[in-house]
Amino acid sequence: MYSINRRSVLLAGLGAAGAGALAACSSGSGSGGNGLVDPSGSAVAAVEKKRPGTGRQQRLTLTAAPAKIDLGGGVMPKTWAFDGRTPGKEVRLSVGDTLVAELSNQLPDKTATSIHWHGLALRNDMDGVPPTTQTAVRAGSTFTYRFIADAPGTYFFHPHVGVQLDRGLYAPLIVEDPKETLAYDDEWVVLLDDWVDGVTGTPDEVFAEARQGMGGMEGHGTGGSGSSSPSGMEGHDMGDMGGMDMGDSGSPSASASSSGGMSMKFMLMGAESELLGGDAGDVRYPYHLINGRVATDPDVYTGKPGKKVRLRVINAGGDTAYRVALGGHKLTITHTDGFPVEHQEVDALLVGMGERYDVLVTLGDGVFPLVALAEGKNANGLAVVRTGSGRAPSATVRPKELDGVIVTASQLRATDDVRLKSAKTDVTHQIKLTGGMAKYNWAINGTPFDMSDPEAKPILIEEGQRVRLDFVNDTGMWHPMHLHGHTYQLGAAGPRKDTSIVLPKKKLSVFFDADNPGQWMLHCHNAYHGEAGMMTNVAYTA
Repeated sequence: MYSINRRSVLLAGLGAAGAGALAACSSGSGSGGNGLVDPSGSAVAAVEKKRPGTGRQQRLTLTAAPAKIDLGGGVMPKTWAFDGRTPGKEVRLSVGDTLVAELSNQLPDKTATSIHWHGLALRNDMDGVPPTTQTAVRAGSTFTYRFIADAPGTYFFHPHVGVQLDRGLYAPLIVEDPKETLAYDDEWVVLLDDWVDGVTGTPDEVFAEARQGMGGMEGHGTGGSGSSSPSGMEGHDMGDMGGMDMGDSGSPSASASSSGGMSMKFMLMGAESELLGGDAGDVRYPYHLINGRVATDPDVYTGKPGKKVRLRVINAGGDTAYRVALGGHKLTITHTDGFPVEHQEVDALLVGMGERYDVLVTLGDGVFPLVALAEGKNANGLAVVRTGSGRAPSATVRPKELDGVIVTASQLRATDDVRLKSAKTDVTHQIKLTGGMAKYNWAINGTPFDMSDPEAKPILIEEGQRVRLDFVNDTGMWHPMHLHGHTYQLGAAGPRKDTSIVLPKKKLSVFFDADNPGQWMLHCHNAYHGEAGMMTNVAYTA
């Protein structure tokens, strides 16, 4: 996302962030001086003034600091976390409440950070994206986020600096609807995560290895010029990877292997998924977590047979899609990315990074495995649902539901009350997803994005427009594409989402109303693809 390594000089020159102060926004006008809406200017303030609020405030302090955390099973890595725990403590408020959250940065010297409130259509200068919407929060400094949460749903928050997303700095954010129509007895927030930090290395080390690219792998099944393999590795046949380690991605020992003299400690070869259209991911993770616990020592939900439970499933991972199933049960999808859909009964969910699904399940009697299969990576996370007597499932259990009915987002329909009104499209932008593993040059429209580059050309829109984005995946790998500050609709009647899987060599068209002025990131929510440059700025003209 926004790289400390590449842009540390820029960050060093930025002043400490105060409560709501922006480095580039001194005028307070609608324009940032470059013809674009200023993140804290009059256009943003005008929309915020119209946002319905309750007048209630919820105040909290989030301290980002180094921590040694207990993932269970004797696994106790050193990482960065909010208030010493991963996931961070759940934040819950009601529609229209104002969240006042002070971020205290106690990370190591010179490590800047921020908080992005993923999925919320909030005011632009609270979106947490340095340096576009705020000054990065320097070590030893604080920044206060203050915004109205006006849409109910399942959300989460995480940094938007470098690859900090792939550390322990994340937590759920639930916005409750006082007019909730769903009937259920209890709810359970289920956070999924792929974990490397403090075990085999750090996310920064992962990114450094990835940035070497795979271009130095001469002599390993190279194809013709410009050819494309399922993994996005142009010119490399995945069927003949020579000395590449094809081992179990779930192995905590993940020993380094090499090919062509290049160290391969973190990169994962041969991760294939039919659901994802080919290559499933780049990174070898020693653990996959559910609610911060490893599969050998899982989180346990205790309930009663016959009770109906709402599961709020959040994928906070960096590089892994999860296929999620509860053994012995059907799941009824009710929401995706916070917005209601016409109910669909399924056996399992496919959840990309940044996506959220709400499902209802009526609990049986006994002990059941909730499995998050790391799609294509031969590993899984596990939690346990206990409503009666019985033995705990094994860490590697694979319930048959994982191979049952899976409905993807494109097969869902928005409910009538949240479906976009029929309107003429005012502007269409093609968002071509480009790059690959050979050079690790992930980009949008062929140009890797650099937030510190003032010449980086944004995608321009105007307030009041109906906007169409055509995601055209020109790569050999899937990408979960996330738009800040808005929800878009898939096609004419599909679900309302802010993060969607775009399969390799496929096109996905989405629509949204430009009703939240500012400058908003649009990027792949694979932490390493986004940081490499698969990102752009969707900016309102002043």
